[in-house]
This record gives sequence, structure tokens and C-alpha cells, in this order.
Amino acid sequence: MTVTGITSTRASESPPARTKPLLSYSLYIGGKDVEGVGWVYTVSAKSLLEDVFTSVRLKRALERDPDPASPAAQHPYVVGRCAVVGDDEIDLATEAAAGAVREWAAFPLAQRLEFGARFREQLIAHRETILEILVAEAHPITLARWELTCLLQGLSPESISYYESQMHAEYTHGGRRLIIRRQADGVVGIHPPQNAPLPNSGLAIPILMAGNAVVVRAPRSIALSTLYILRGLAAPLLEEMGAPPGTLNVICGRPQQTLDRWLEHPAMNDILYSGGSPEGLRFEQECLKRGKKPILELAGNDGVVVWKDADIPNAVQAITESFFGSGQICMVPNYVIVHPDIADELIERLRVATEAVRPGYPDDESVLLSPVRRSERFFALLRQALEAGGQLIAGGHRVELDGSPSQAGQFLQATAVRTDGLLDARERFDMVREETFFPLLPVVVPEPTPDDVLLDQVIDFVNANAYGLRNSLWSRSPAVVDEFVRHVRNGGMLKVNDSHIGFLPYLPTHGGTGLTSGAFGEANYPILKASHLQGVSISEGVSPRVAMLDL
Repeated sequence: MTVTGITSTRASESPPARTKPLLSYSLYIGGKDVEGVGWVYTVSAKSLLEDVFTSVRLKRALERDPDPASPAAQHPYVVGRCAVVGDDEIDLATEAAAGAVREWAAFPLAQRLEFGARFREQLIAHRETILEILVAEAHPITLARWELTCLLQGLSPESISYYESQMHAEYTHGGRRLIIRRQADGVVGIHPPQNAPLPNSGLAIPILMAGNAVVVRAPRSIALSTLYILRGLAAPLLEEMGAPPGTLNVICGRPQQTLDRWLEHPAMNDILYSGGSPEGLRFEQECLKRGKKPILELAGNDGVVVWKDADIPNAVQAITESFFGSGQICMVPNYVIVHPDIADELIERLRVATEAVRPGYPDDESVLLSPVRRSERFFALLRQALEAGGQLIAGGHRVELDGSPSQAGQFLQATAVRTDGLLDARERFDMVREETFFPLLPVVVPEPTPDDVLLDQVIDFVNANAYGLRNSLWSRSPAVVDEFVRHVRNGGMLKVNDSHIGFLPYLPTHGGTGLTSGAFGEANYPILKASHLQGVSISEGVSPRVAMLDL
């Protein structure tokens, strides 16, 4: 069967008939759906995995004829489309947000927090559709569930209760009413990354809860999930609440084009930027030059420490979280330090677990790996490590969908490398010093050293990491745990005997120190990051002269 020159995914089969309507989203600006300057289509990742040539032909046909009634758009692997923004519409969205922010910020805090709770209910009610869209966008189903959990935990009743305690407090003193509160910064632009747009664009919700008006730029290459949760689920809730038009605006466009317009626009106050550390730190400087607050979510180089008394099977399970999404997630483990007394046992268990990680279709429950397009740096890092004395534990090849090695394969094997020696590990091995963003995990085995000295060396090593997103420890010793928790100051999150990447109520989902979040980096609660502290005193009948000297 042929659809405008598009062959079916298998030569001997016709594609199944479309069973669901095509999702279609215009730009959402000022409470209205607005035409853009073109369209981008989401084509199911399954088409690329089954037949790359069919997938390419299908995308080219959609570029030539973007009409949703065209034969190409009716192909069952075409999931949805999103309008593309132009310069004028970018500015229009910023101006719509500026026009809404005063009224929206005046909504009672309790009402804005209720918006977050109701949005969470919508996520749960539409869970299956969200997961289907994420799978179509090439997210393995296990990874997709984890991403949705990020949003759900960040908006849990416990988390919202914590936000309320931080946003407003009142006291009485000397006949005065004293208020300590956080006020919204104003208009916030949100720039999610293309590797994980859903949980990052979802940060718009707590930023709205702070009283800001927002403009979210959905990535052109993977826009549908962002439009679905914000235009499809959040916008109707705001309309029901009577929020002013322009409180939430969602556009889809090129990153540099949008960021440049935001930097130039006087109404833009904050910009939440997600991306690589070098680019992000340069962007931070551009924001500061223009008097705008940068909120940075950049790279991570997370460490897992496994002490000699650790629960090794569970530690290995947490370590293999490194391979979620082929390591193309900032908060997965990026290096492991294992106590030399248990190194051989842990590495053997890790070898077995790593070899069990395989490619496959994203709707397969057992699949963790995502396709990786460019792999030159992966092989350069691996080659450098092996030449410097590293030992390959498992992996190291490109593979096809069925796991067979192939230089043209769309996946990289989950790969682990043993490196001996702690003190100079960063100097000798680039994969230890840097975020790799690949399924490539170095396991550092320190020299045999007395435990008290070794623990100090490990803590110093963790604290010296130029990045600082998450760190985790596996140990049954209360003394070791206490020492680690008291002295590890690097990072926005510390996990002990737990999933490294898991999310929990109350605790932050994002944020860190150093190259992870810039000069002012810390754990990122978006409702707090996009607001600022203000103190208020309200009194009656107090003499200013007496008040000035009041102790």
C-alpha cells in the first residue's frame, strides 16, 4: 500500500487504519488559538525503528503538504501536529503574559495552589494518553512513567502544603501585623529541552502557582506532549478559574529565535533555560546583562557511592538507572565509586545487569534504551578510557533493534567500564570528569585504604565535582550515612539507599550546584525560584519615631 509515495512499514503489510483522530494544536496566545507560520508533525518513533526510509519519506511528504486531510497526515503513524511560531507571535505571547500578570498575581494564593492540585488530577485522568504520546515521541514506556511521576510528585498534596508554608507567613508584634511572603517575579519564559520536554515544560505549573504569567516554548522536534498537557489540560482549568487571558501562553519554535526575542523584550522578567552547561552559562551572562533572572537547568554528572556494607543487589538496580533513555537524561547516575572490598562482586553483578539491558520498541515494558543519533563522542570517550587503563565490563557497540552489532545501528549498548584509582580518576578519565549523555558508566575502584581515610577521600571527590545535580550513597552503617549526609555539600539532592532518579513529595525534582545550575544554583523549587521574598509591616496608631527605635 502507498500513501502519497509512503510505503507501509513492512513490505508485505499495509499499515493499520487510523483508530484515533489526529491531535492538532495551534499556538495558544492570550487565551486564543492563533495561526502560526507553518506546522511540525509528530510521527511515531515506531516508524523510524521499523523502516527508517519510510519514516523519512513520510516526514518529507508532510513537509510538502501539511494539510491534516492529506493522505500522508492520515497515515496511522502520524500522531499529531503543532503550529510553528514567528517573531511577531513570540512578542505577542510575551505581551499577552505581561497584560495578565497583575490580575493573576492578585488571585489568592490558596486559589493558585488549588489550580496545581486540579492539574494533577487531570494528569492522572489522562495518564494513558500522555504515556501514549511520550512513547510516540520515542520515550520507552518505563521512562515515560518516570517522567509523569516527576510532575505528580511535584504537585502532590504534601509538596503543595510545603509550597504554601514557604510562600506566606504572618506574625504579630507590638500591635503590628508582620507578613513574610514571596511575590511573583512577573513574566517567565520557559525553554524545555528536547530530550525531556514534558517534565520540564510542566514546571510552568508551579511557576503559575507563584502568580507569574508564563510563555512556554515547546521544542519543534518534540512538541506534542508539551502542547497536550498545557494547552489541552492546563489552559481549560485556568479558563474555568477566571484567570485573565495571557496567564498561560504556549508556542512552538526554534530555540535561538525564541530566546533572542525574550532577551530583547522589556516585559520578560525570568527565563527558565534547560540545556548544556557551556551554552547555559553563556546564556546566564546574557540574561544578567539585560536585567533578567536566569533560572538554569543544565547538565549533571551524578555520582553513586557504594560502601562495603551496601545492599549490593539493590545498589546495582539503582546503578543501572544510568541507562534510562540511553543516559540522555541529566539526573541519571554518571559514575560509581565502589569500595574495593566489594568491587569484584558488584562489578560482576553489574555486568550481568548491564548485558540484560537491550534495545527494542518504546512500548515494550522491558526496554530502557532510546535511539542515539550521533555517537562519535561516545566512542571517543570509551577509547580514551581504555587507552588510559580502563577495563570494559560490558557493552561498547552500536546495535540494531534486535541487539545485533552494527555500525549503522540506531542504539548504543549499555556500556560499563572499570577504572582503578580514585584520587586521579578525573584527570585520567574524561568520562568520569564530564557528563557524557550516553549509556556509558565508569565504575571507579579506589586503592585499598583504611576506611576512615577512604570515606574522607570519597566525600572530597564528590564535593569536588564541577557539576552538582544528585548524589547517592549505599551503606547500612549509620555512622557512614551520617558522615556522608553531614559533609556532602555538592548537589541539589542526596539519596541514601534509594532509587537515584526517583521523585519524592516535599523534595525538589530539579536543581543543583556548579555547572548544573550556574552561579546561584541550588535545589530548584520553581514556585520559589520564580518569586522573591518581601517583608510587610501593617500597623495602626504607632508613632514613626517610637517605631524607629523599637527594640
